[in-house]
Amino acid sequence: MPGIVLVGAQWGDEGKGKATDLLSSRLDYVVKFNGGNNAGHTVVIGDEKYALHLLPSGILTPGVTPVIGNGVVVDIEVLFEELDALTARGLDVSKLRISANAHVITAYHRTLDKVTERFLGKRQIGTTGRGIGPTYADKINRVGIRMQDLFDEGILRQKVEGALDQKNHLLVKIFNRRAIEPDEIVDDLLGYVDRLRPMVADTALLLHQALDRGETVLFEGGQATMLDVDHGTYPFVTSSNATSGGAITGSGIALNKIDRVIAVVKAYTTRVGAGPFPTELFDEWGDFLTEQGHEFGTTTGRRRRTGWYDAPIARYASRINGVTDFVLTKLDVLTGIEKIPVCVAYDVDGTIVDEVPVSQSDFHHAKPVYEEFPGWTEDISGAREFSDLPANAQAYVRELESMSGSRISAIGVGPARDAIVQLHDLLD
Repeated sequence: MPGIVLVGAQWGDEGKGKATDLLSSRLDYVVKFNGGNNAGHTVVIGDEKYALHLLPSGILTPGVTPVIGNGVVVDIEVLFEELDALTARGLDVSKLRISANAHVITAYHRTLDKVTERFLGKRQIGTTGRGIGPTYADKINRVGIRMQDLFDEGILRQKVEGALDQKNHLLVKIFNRRAIEPDEIVDDLLGYVDRLRPMVADTALLLHQALDRGETVLFEGGQATMLDVDHGTYPFVTSSNATSGGAITGSGIALNKIDRVIAVVKAYTTRVGAGPFPTELFDEWGDFLTEQGHEFGTTTGRRRRTGWYDAPIARYASRINGVTDFVLTKLDVLTGIEKIPVCVAYDVDGTIVDEVPVSQSDFHHAKPVYEEFPGWTEDISGAREFSDLPANAQAYVRELESMSGSRISAIGVGPARDAIVQLHDLLD
């Protein structure tokens, strides 16, 4: 089984980094195929906690080759900040490879992201302001800067000047900001060339050859299904394809190379930023989930919105991604709740529906229909077998599995690296 895709099944922050780390000792390559440094993975190894924003989680495991695919947008300054931080902690990061076709986030992308979001006022999307959206927009508009462009100064200068011809009019005339000189951007980017050169490669070829050799490659999605630009809660989404299909276009490998799709889902639900969220809590239970689950963004530090588990969203994610296995995380956060509500359907203007509405207006007005399940009070962080879990916790997991469209193969029971219960092998 050489090709495995790992995605988030909700609005992100489900614990994909931990799931990747769980698998990484048996992997040869870990590929990030979408997004940029607008999302984070937190991985705990022993007493050490690592917060990764741009780098694939596999970079923490010796022997694994981490790859940043062509579908990623790269802030080079952030890239080297992360690499230097890991090097300072004794990790070898020399195996990292970056697609020559990956697009580069520049200073003008970050500026445009921030001023555009402020300009939207009440219609703000909740972007992180890191230049992700404007960089993807330039990619689609065919005025983007790619990694390979940095190695030809003439081409780089030509592309930067062409991009700024339009953007400076926007900055000066609409947003009342100063124009950006092309030399500022070109000189900044050229300063990274020598260090980047050994990292940049034809990663599509690299991965194709690895898969042909029978090596195991994990394709790790950033953000999550409900933030996918096509299949998420548009326009409150990211600017890339965070679903399993994005692994194909974002890495350059073929569809028939994928053998398994693993989706990570929390035992409750969270999201960051604006947009519809049917099970969102505004009471003491919302505060409980926030505090017990430490629900603050790895990248932004923003408090996450919290709510109960949403089974229609899990079913939707299962269908859109072709999920073969779910990894259920943060089950331990629910310890101490007497009755645990689960959203099993929606009430949309008096009509009960059990699937995610295709209409954004309907989804925005959807009210959750709940069923309650008995909770537990026992500490489950030491559980390593399913039978170690309290009976009510076992029953809760089985109920979620029956509602969610695919089997649950692993359960996170705490923040530690080994705090996980495996029901089925994720690779065999």
